[in-house]
Amino acid sequence: MPILNVKVSAQRTPELSARIAETLLDLTTRVLGKRRDLTAVVITFVDPADWYVAGRSLADLKQSSFYFDVKVVDETNTKAEKARYIAEAFAAFEGLLGALHPESYVYVQDVRAAAYGFGGRTQEYRHQHPEQ
Repeated sequence: MPILNVKVSAQRTPELSARIAETLLDLTTRVLGKRRDLTAVVITFVDPADWYVAGRSLADLKQSSFYFDVKVVDETNTKAEKARYIAEAFAAFEGLLGALHPESYVYVQDVRAAAYGFGGRTQEYRHQHPEQ
């Protein structure tokens, strides 16, 4: 049910895309307890020459960066789980991309069950009608 929107300052390769997707599927399942079969990952690559931090491009800095947000239903994860997720995601991307700029971001969005869903049904509807 979560969807992850990922931006990465790197040159796109099918191998890197697959490694990013697998890393995030693992983290989201293992740390946040979300169902792998209902998790989607969308990856956008940005040329490091087009990603700026404090007025300098990552190409000039010879560093990489990433940003991703993951949407989860409000109150389904603790503060400690979200903190662990953010820390492990940063470490994982450092392993994937190398020299990582500290201005790399993870945003765990807690969204209301009545305002979030997939397949035409909200998560609140699924909670109210578990048999369907």
